[in-house]
Amino acid sequence: MARFHHTVSVTALDRAWFEECAALALDVVEATRTDPAGALLEAGEKVPGVRLVRGRHLRAGARYTVTSAPSPTAPGRAPGAPPATMTVRIREWRRSTGIAVEQQLTSADVTGRVALRLRTPDRPSALEADLALRSPDGGLLRRVAGRARADLASWWAAAEAPAGTLPAARAPVTARARHPLGRAAVALTVRPADGGVWQVGVTLTVSGRALVRPPAALALLLFRIPLRRGFRSGVDEAAAWWNAALGKGLPPPGALRAEFTEAVITKDPACEAPG
Repeated sequence: MARFHHTVSVTALDRAWFEECAALALDVVEATRTDPAGALLEAGEKVPGVRLVRGRHLRAGARYTVTSAPSPTAPGRAPGAPPATMTVRIREWRRSTGIAVEQQLTSADVTGRVALRLRTPDRPSALEADLALRSPDGGLLRRVAGRARADLASWWAAAEAPAGTLPAARAPVTARARHPLGRAAVALTVRPADGGVWQVGVTLTVSGRALVRPPAALALLLFRIPLRRGFRSGVDEAAAWWNAALGKGLPPPGALRAEFTEAVITKDPACEAPG
């Protein structure tokens, strides 16, 4: 087993802005409607590739199909990959308590399931995700499963805690992945610093599984230094991207709503699918 840790300084995100963005996105989604031709936004713009096939719109039991646009085929070349298809089921939709959505993805490259749950959406307190993906070709190395949880209430409490406060026993953001060759776990912690800055600690733990543990342990021993450098570099790059994005200033709600609406009607839905 190997454990890597790195701490970076990032620009703090305004909690009120974040929660307003979450509510705004839900407002846009809840203003949509469906008809036999597909899904439409409040002003009548069509949402590409989305169709309600069972149940009532945005109610528990509703099921949708989301289909990507066909890949363009260049003259003289073989046809591109067939469109990816995703089935989306609404397990729960209550703004006051929780929203739970399950996605089943089928494409030429990957099939699998992703389940998402947002607790207390009007003021998000936790986001949970479970996934299980595999290649249609099968094989030992072609499947992965994982789980992630962001305890947003604990994150904000830690980010706003007075100096000297002891850290929580459990990291507010965690993710675990399982693969036939091994396991990996990531944990994020946060504490406030001066000048509107967060100190974010990132911990990565990796280990081999079953029969691959001895060779995995040897590989980790031989490559520990380059792995540590790569890990630190990746965390630093993510922090730099975050700081650059927030350094441009947060858009006001009206502009953000327009950007979100534009993204919904112009992006290929399969581009956002896992894999």
